[in-house]
Amino acid sequence: MTNIPSVDLSDFISEDPSRKQKFIQEIGQAYEEIGFVSLSHHFLDQALVEKLYHEVTAFFDLPNTTKSAYEIEGLGGQRGYVSFGKEHAKGQTKGDLKEFFHFGQEPSADANLTTAYPENIIVKERPEFNTTGMEAYRMLEKTGIYVLRALALYMGLEEHYFDQWVTNGNSILRPIHYPPITEEPKGAVRAGAHGDINLITLLMGASTGGLQVLTKEGQWVDAIPQEDELVINVGDMLERHTNNKLRSTIHRVVNPPRTQWSSPRYSIPFFMHPRSDMRLDCLPNCVDEQHPIAYEPISAGDFLQQRLVEIGLLKNSQ
Repeated sequence: MTNIPSVDLSDFISEDPSRKQKFIQEIGQAYEEIGFVSLSHHFLDQALVEKLYHEVTAFFDLPNTTKSAYEIEGLGGQRGYVSFGKEHAKGQTKGDLKEFFHFGQEPSADANLTTAYPENIIVKERPEFNTTGMEAYRMLEKTGIYVLRALALYMGLEEHYFDQWVTNGNSILRPIHYPPITEEPKGAVRAGAHGDINLITLLMGASTGGLQVLTKEGQWVDAIPQEDELVINVGDMLERHTNNKLRSTIHRVVNPPRTQWSSPRYSIPFFMHPRSDMRLDCLPNCVDEQHPIAYEPISAGDFLQQRLVEIGLLKNSQ
């Protein structure tokens, strides 16, 4: 394998049952095999992508003293700015060579959430930054809902099984800036080898290079989508819920060749989380004699809390 499989969302949303089934099989089998796909014909149009990158680049170009005003103590990085080198991969001690910003869910008035979400942090210096970010958030959320509907059918569940959990879910949009590398990194990379915490991740900007995925055979392959495609992968929550049927694959962002150290890198992942009260217990139809229950029962909220401690965004006492 030299790249990740490509799928077309228009197959799933077409009126043709055979095309819909083709998409279900293609994405389901890809997620069993490698846990990653590149997806075309999503709901994020190119004009919005360009506007978002303009705003994101302008934000990260602000002085560090300005950006640091948006790093809010006690939120565990769930909203606002997270400064350079603060996050690290699970099991690592060296901070990743990146800074980022978090947009979070703005739930509907009738959401009836058991856990309240922090409010989004408004960046005063860029009047269009928050509105553009949340517009992209909604289009990525919509795309993710359709992907999860396909996966529900692949798993033998009712098509809308995930809808109630991801609508008003605890999802995060994370614009990331990997600054130019100015000196030998001494073992640090732009993003250390890791699996994502959430149900699925939808990634913009992987086409700039550096994203690599670890295959079952232990080989790192480059994830190189077409310019208009999103990279979408399974996270640990979905792997756990499906009792390892769908794979949360280890991936990383490697440092560029020394000749490209002077170039920054931007990417914008959307981490699709469910509501905190969703149970991640192994689905009964994913358990049999060959595949006994692999995980203890846990809620999505408790699992997220554990992992935020492991990656350095929360302290044990919180």
